[in-house]
Amino acid sequence: MKFIPHTDNELCQMLQAIGMENTDQLFQDIPPQVRLNRELAVAGGLTEMELQHHMAALAGQNQGVDQTICFLGAGAYDHYVPSAVKHILSRAEFYTAYTPYQPEISQGVLQSIFEYQSMVCLLTGMDAANASMYDGASALAEAALMACAVTRRERVLVAKTVHPEYREVVKTYLHGPAIDISEVAFEQGVTQLTDLDNKLDKNTAAILVQYPNFFGCIEDLVQMADKAHAVGALLVVCADPIALGLLKSPGQCGADIVVGEGQSLGIPLSYGGPYLGFMVCKEKLVRKMPGRIVGQTVDVDGKRGYVLTLQAREQHIRRDKATSNICSNQALCALAATVYLSLVGRRGLRQVAELCLQKTAYAKKLLSSLPGYQLPWPTPVFKEFVLKTKVSPEKINQELLKDNILGGLDLGIYYPELAGHMLFCVTEKRNRQEIELLAQRLGVIS
Repeated sequence: MKFIPHTDNELCQMLQAIGMENTDQLFQDIPPQVRLNRELAVAGGLTEMELQHHMAALAGQNQGVDQTICFLGAGAYDHYVPSAVKHILSRAEFYTAYTPYQPEISQGVLQSIFEYQSMVCLLTGMDAANASMYDGASALAEAALMACAVTRRERVLVAKTVHPEYREVVKTYLHGPAIDISEVAFEQGVTQLTDLDNKLDKNTAAILVQYPNFFGCIEDLVQMADKAHAVGALLVVCADPIALGLLKSPGQCGADIVVGEGQSLGIPLSYGGPYLGFMVCKEKLVRKMPGRIVGQTVDVDGKRGYVLTLQAREQHIRRDKATSNICSNQALCALAATVYLSLVGRRGLRQVAELCLQKTAYAKKLLSSLPGYQLPWPTPVFKEFVLKTKVSPEKINQELLKDNILGGLDLGIYYPELAGHMLFCVTEKRNRQEIELLAQRLGVIS
């Protein structure tokens, strides 16, 4: 049995040991008026076999991407996860997200984190990475705080094309230290550079932008980097790691800090988590980077070894001097990303990105040719695109679900000016027949 309850005899022995007659006496300090004062309205216990049947029945009420055709993205993506990823993660020595404080007995975990850091640096074109963050949203917020610490300024600009929920997390993090946040408008699906010019000044610590952005559109990072650096600010880029298999890296475009959500790299959707936040930066900023960093060194015998380095966390130094109060990093998810990137390699990642690009282009062309549907912008996209509809997105998604199709996101929820617009996502998992089925079903919805 996985769980064996105490017998009545054992309960009596424990009560005698602490000098009590019954378990109610354990709660005598709680006022009677706030106690339940009756037995819990719960049926008798279940056997392990009965419980497994019950839990399976509850799980069967969920409908995930294994039972549906998914065209929903917006930050959580249905990419293929190679079977080897799960097998390696299932090894007992990797079943922890905790920091290996004793390097002499933790070389395996430390090495896996070091390999993760190295791969993320290669992917983003940056100099140094930390061991991981909680998720993409908190990583972006931590990057904003980091930029303010580096520049000693207290104002950031956030593009409205950044994921709306990420922007909310940034506002939450920056509320305590009273850092001013200003949002930059968008035009044709990308950040409006004239509005950026109007709001950018010498009090600005950083520009926060997504690449590709929330609408799937490709932002001009080079221009933004030039504008930021001209006033002494930093460019913080929240990047899709799959897109970096094809697009120019943020490092090549002049980014100072790069963050993102690593769920696409071998981590299943899992109904919302746990996920993986990655963070990388230029070498000159590394001492201000939050979280932990694994470094490579040699021992007294000259053998290669791995240790934690630059530990500027509140557990190690005075809280007012700490870079962050992030606790356990997402080591298991970081390992999944490391295994995924190792399996697909440079060429495989580019192939995944090309498949996303090509299939998105096919879906975009097919859907926009349907009566009542049109593309609002001509801007180039990756993996996601916006479609304007005559029928309400809510009705469209209800009708699509009847055919086991998860439709696009109703953008009117986050952008009132985009009511009647949907965000569709097409990953490498979608095939021609599924895309054509989506077009066929959309064509008859009225």
